[in-house]
Amino acid sequence: MILNKKYFAIYFITFFSGPLFSQEIKPDSLALQALKEVVVTGQYNPQSIKKSAHNVTVIRREQIDNQAANNLADLLNFNLNLTIIPNSKTGKSTISFFGLDAQYFNILVDNIPLVSDNGFGNNIDLTQINLDDVERIEIVEGAMGVEYGANAISGVINIITKKSIDTDWNIKTSIQEETVSNEYALFDEGRHIQALNLSHNFNSTWFARAGINRNQFAGFYNDKQGKNYYNDDGLRGYDWLPKTQINTNALINFKKENFRLLYKFEYFNELIDYYDTSVRANIDTQTQTSNPVATDKTFTTNRFVNNISINGSLNSGANYNASISYQQQKRRLNEFTYYILSEEKSNQSDGIYQSSEVFFSKGSINNLVKNDYFNFQLGYETRFIKAFDSQASGDVTQQDKIQTQNNYALFGSSEIQLSDRILLRPGLRFEYNSKFKSKLITSFTARQLFNKGFELRANIGTSYKTPNFEELYFYLVDSNHDVQGNENLNPENGFTAFLDLKKRSSFSGLSLINKLKLSYIDLQDKIDLAIVNTSPLQYKFINIDTYRLWGITSQNAIKAHHWTFNLGATLQGISQVASNETAPEDDFLYAMQLNTSATYQVKKWHTAFTLLLKYNGKQQDYYAIGADTDNNTLYEKTTTDAYNWLDASIKKSFYNNQFQATLGGRNLLDITRVNVSQTTGGVHSSNGDGLLLGYGRSFYLKLLYNLNF
Repeated sequence: MILNKKYFAIYFITFFSGPLFSQEIKPDSLALQALKEVVVTGQYNPQSIKKSAHNVTVIRREQIDNQAANNLADLLNFNLNLTIIPNSKTGKSTISFFGLDAQYFNILVDNIPLVSDNGFGNNIDLTQINLDDVERIEIVEGAMGVEYGANAISGVINIITKKSIDTDWNIKTSIQEETVSNEYALFDEGRHIQALNLSHNFNSTWFARAGINRNQFAGFYNDKQGKNYYNDDGLRGYDWLPKTQINTNALINFKKENFRLLYKFEYFNELIDYYDTSVRANIDTQTQTSNPVATDKTFTTNRFVNNISINGSLNSGANYNASISYQQQKRRLNEFTYYILSEEKSNQSDGIYQSSEVFFSKGSINNLVKNDYFNFQLGYETRFIKAFDSQASGDVTQQDKIQTQNNYALFGSSEIQLSDRILLRPGLRFEYNSKFKSKLITSFTARQLFNKGFELRANIGTSYKTPNFEELYFYLVDSNHDVQGNENLNPENGFTAFLDLKKRSSFSGLSLINKLKLSYIDLQDKIDLAIVNTSPLQYKFINIDTYRLWGITSQNAIKAHHWTFNLGATLQGISQVASNETAPEDDFLYAMQLNTSATYQVKKWHTAFTLLLKYNGKQQDYYAIGADTDNNTLYEKTTTDAYNWLDASIKKSFYNNQFQATLGGRNLLDITRVNVSQTTGGVHSSNGDGLLLGYGRSFYLKLLYNLNF
């Protein structure tokens, strides 16, 4: 299903006209409720959405439940300017945010960056972020470098966890069964999820919560034949690797008057099985028998998170926040020879494949001066990172390179309230990095509230991205390859500018929110893998690229007592030029996204119907095909075909919300691979090397029991 192009302009113009022509009448209860919603990301203190300095998009718990989303990859696929990028061979799913990959934005949990296999706050596998204990998710687009430091060029995603309940006890348990395309069996096929969460208010001061979630993805065979297949025809194994995840967490919250202390612990375990498609006959000449063998792998990930946060107010009225975090994530590789018929293992090797160990501390204070029109915030941040990646080093050089990087930052900003309607916030951050040069990051944010429900926000700022482990240390040199990292790389420097216009209005029992957004990102010294020598052929990571993006987005929401309807559209143009490119072209390549969602509640039946649709238009890009005699890189244009993604669900509650059942379908249009065509006329077919996006149409049933007493 592909939307007809002739409707694009009508669709886009209709969205843009929403903020200009919606009728203004006195707000109803729905509008008032929206104004009272509190956000924390990028704010001095918890603030209503209307008064917040930044434009914050909120994904509420209700939406998570309606989609039966177990992890972040299940949830974000329908947001504009976001694209989920799955990898069937590694089991990971990451995000492209404003055309930039997962290195350029931060994922936070309660304002603290989350560790990953080879990053801190970035490069995170979305399937490893469980949503059972999540209250809401806040997304801020644009440079957030002053508040959150490096790698926050395109924005941040802040996951806010639950820290209280309304009763003494809450016990919540759930099971979820899901098909993987048309494959399902109780244990051996499909997806199987079980969860248990306990929460308790000991008194008005102490609160505790603990939970465990097990998510088994049994893999996707497609045309493959699984683990025990022994013919050497490339059909052994899985199209999508099987994996099992266990996520446990515990939280203790102490709250008294103007002080709160929070401790959170998390342990995450993931097991991914890789089955080699190449099978060796392994013939015993004496017995004339065969016990075929293959070289298989098991990847085991363990993540430990320890976070302590305090916040409160001093007698002088000043507000303070402080956090300390120790996090560790290690991915081990167990490689072995597997005898398929006898199911035995030999020649096993086991070691650390990737690891990150981080000590993080951050603190800030504001409201030091009692003034209705002026406030300022001062803060510090430290990061001590120790990392290892055998994928980037050690595998070939036989040298285990453990790298360390320390980062120290001081930041400050001020809020100038020119009137009840106009707020200005300039900001500055100085960072010292033990590996790279010191950086000065700046930002300026302005917000103005107009009559008739209009809100205008502007944000300009700088940020930067540090080179990742692969770009710095990768080393693969043999008779067929020469690909190397570069320890002398410079950080990439980014500049962003965002302008947001929002209109709130209501009439005839309806509440409307219309948004119009302009975005611009300029990235200098972008790191890319380039050909540095043609004979012999050699590749190296170097600072060569200039990346620019501009976009225009319209989002529109209509709410009533029983239903919610959303429409959105975005048009993006991306220009990327390499300095060593022959006859470079700086033309913008354009792509469009459209999304819509609807939720209808039948309150008499305690039932909600949800439908979500996203259209991803054709995407053009350049990729390197070689070099000329002067070692200038040659590029060719590719086009990724458009596709649609559709989900639907029905959620029904029983017995005063104690029991809940959710029935739904994901990827109902059955998308698997999308064709990628080249300017020379070649096409990667859907059965070949096209872009792999999903494993087809799937259905799920989630049963949840929720007991309060």
